[in-house]
Amino acid sequence: MSTGAVPTELGTKPINALIRQYAVPGIIAMTASSLYNMVDSVYIGHIADVGSLSIAGLAVTFPLMNISTAFGTLVGVGAATMISVLLGQKNYKVAGKVLCNDISLNLITGIVFTAVMLLWMDPILRFFGASDATLPFARNYMTIIALGNAVTHLYFGLNAIIRSSGNPRLAMGLTLFTVTSNAILDPIFIFTLDMGIQGAALATVLCQCMALGYTLWYFMNPNRFLHLPRSLKMFRVDWKIAKDSLAIGMGPFLMNLASCIVVLFINQQLVKWGGDLAIGAYGIVNRITFLFIMVVMGLNQGMQPIAGYNYGARQYSRLREVYLKTAGWATLVMVIGFIFSVFLARPMARIFTSDPVLIQKAAHGLRIMNIVFPIVGFQMVTTNLFQCLGMVNKSVFLSLSRQLLFLLPCIYVLPALLESESGVWLSFPISDTISAIITFLMGWSLLRKLNKLKDGDDPAILGSKI
Repeated sequence: MSTGAVPTELGTKPINALIRQYAVPGIIAMTASSLYNMVDSVYIGHIADVGSLSIAGLAVTFPLMNISTAFGTLVGVGAATMISVLLGQKNYKVAGKVLCNDISLNLITGIVFTAVMLLWMDPILRFFGASDATLPFARNYMTIIALGNAVTHLYFGLNAIIRSSGNPRLAMGLTLFTVTSNAILDPIFIFTLDMGIQGAALATVLCQCMALGYTLWYFMNPNRFLHLPRSLKMFRVDWKIAKDSLAIGMGPFLMNLASCIVVLFINQQLVKWGGDLAIGAYGIVNRITFLFIMVVMGLNQGMQPIAGYNYGARQYSRLREVYLKTAGWATLVMVIGFIFSVFLARPMARIFTSDPVLIQKAAHGLRIMNIVFPIVGFQMVTTNLFQCLGMVNKSVFLSLSRQLLFLLPCIYVLPALLESESGVWLSFPISDTISAIITFLMGWSLLRKLNKLKDGDDPAILGSKI
């Protein structure tokens, strides 16, 4: 990579200033992404007479949305990472090939996903927890989303490339544009044009189409180092590039897929023990919870380049400092999330619906689900630290174990023991606590090794790679 001002400041500038500089854009982008999904839920939940069923139908589509995101991540993360490295090497020709490959693969996966969804829409939605009452709403929403899936894949994939190619502000600006325009179009389509839940889906797709249009125009500028070629031959899939790209994106893909599997089982258990409104309550709780989780993910995005650079430069004191300070900020965010979840549960639920039964269920679930929120922040940051240091296996283990190893068994055992949907909600704090304990032990072991190293030491002196 080229040695410019940014790498130098990563090793010299005060850590607090670097965290603000690198984390704020990530926090804004991730929070905007969370608000993007939240806006649909808020408007849909207030549709006259059918708001509660509409929001339950929307919640049923969450696993499908996660699957779509997983495949988009599989293609997009790998391409963005490869392009970032290639631009640092000034290898613009190959970077351009990766860009074209990313477009082609996103179109292929998007079109295949759309075809599968349209052919087997009803059986898939029923499998994910739709009942006779919620199926029409889930189908109406998901049909439009599926038709625009190729656009969604392409937009998010290219947005990641814009960020990785040195223009994070533009990537953030496009995200903010989609959030703002979606918030404006939603009430027009849902209420003014009386399109209901279909209007929310249409607004979402149209906003992404507009953002994609600008993104394509951005990459068509031949004066940029990274731009789209005029020859269509460049868009033929290069399977060697595809293989390398997909290998890089496999970790995030598996984590997104695991999230989809978990939501599938959550929906099935909630509809079994609490009915359609329990799924609707989870839809509300999930949106609120993710708002705080996305802020921590933004902090993690800011931490990554700082931690990675200083580890590579053998500046272990700065590595420890950025980890501890990021963990501290993440804990503060989650404490705020805990306060909102436990003490302001009903007001938060009222934002999404006026149905008193749904408000009660959502408030009950929110209080239980996030009761141990204060310990989740450091767990997420520690998991990210392992990834920053190249310990991908440990990072993936910590991410997947919380969802698959601990949460899934709890989801099946606890509701049966309590004979109530409360067992589903209790599964979250229990699995979070177990995961946090394991993460603490692994993180403590890592910090002990780092504390034995002085700045400039070769980590090999400890006898093994950290």
